[in-house]
Amino acid sequence: MIFIVVKFPVKPEYVDSWMEHVDAFTSATRAEPGNLWFEWSRSVEDPHEYVLVEAFQDDAAEAHVTSDHFRAGLDAMRPLLRRTPRIVSPTIEGATGWSEMGELRI
Repeated sequence: MIFIVVKFPVKPEYVDSWMEHVDAFTSATRAEPGNLWFEWSRSVEDPHEYVLVEAFQDDAAEAHVTSDHFRAGLDAMRPLLRRTPRIVSPTIEGATGWSEMGELRI
C-alpha cells in the first residue's frame, strides 16, 4: 500500500472555498480503481492549511499521477497555494488498509 499525506498551504482568500475547488479532483480520485481512501481535513494548528490523507494499492499509484484529473487538479490548486505543499509517501509492505489501535481498544 502507498500511504500519502500532503499538507496544502492555502492562500487566505481561498481557504473557505478550498473544498469546492478540489471537489472534481476528489471525486475522480475516489472513483479510481485501487484508491483505498482520499480524505481531506483542515489543520487545527494552521487554519490556512488543509491535510490530505490518501492511500492506493501499490499498482494503482502510477495510474493516479498520470491521469487527466490529476493534472487538472494540480492546475486548479496551484494558483490557490501560498507555497509548495509538503508530502510524505512511503510504501507500507503488507498493509491493505486501516488497523485497530491496540493501545486504545474499546
